[in-house]
Amino acid sequence: MAKDVKARKSAALATPTDLGANATKDLTGGLNILLADVYALYIKTKNFHWHMSGPHFRDYHLLLDDQATEIDAMTDVIAERVRKLGGGTIRSIGHVKRLQRLLDNDAEYVTPHDMLAELREDNMELLKHMRILHEVADEHGDIATASLIENWVDETEQRVWFLFETGRHTEG
Repeated sequence: MAKDVKARKSAALATPTDLGANATKDLTGGLNILLADVYALYIKTKNFHWHMSGPHFRDYHLLLDDQATEIDAMTDVIAERVRKLGGGTIRSIGHVKRLQRLLDNDAEYVTPHDMLAELREDNMELLKHMRILHEVADEHGDIATASLIENWVDETEQRVWFLFETGRHTEG
């Protein structure tokens, strides 16, 4: 009897998909890792936003707030894509910690220049992972996931560009 209850409970979350079991496993696994990275990047971006200081405070503070909002908007879309594919998604901060590839920064103080540089590098790392996941989506014929990733790549490239230009030292 207990086995039947467990089977019904897990079946209740198994959203039907035509992509097959291997695609579901590969894509939902990759999307959950991406989701963990996105959460880690969101928290780091907000951390640096909250702890920004110096003569360019207002500009940097607002830039990071805008970027955090954009990153946060990705989270629900990623998690819902996992569910549409029939998978389960992240359930806790501990789960994020186990899956994330981007490193946290718990330093007491980080210079504004180092904040911008670290976020630029993290976004570039995220780009790399998204491009690999796009290949997985293509291999399984998952055009919806591939399309979402293409938009996120464009947004992430823009964040990298803004962080790069903002973090440049003035010449001359």
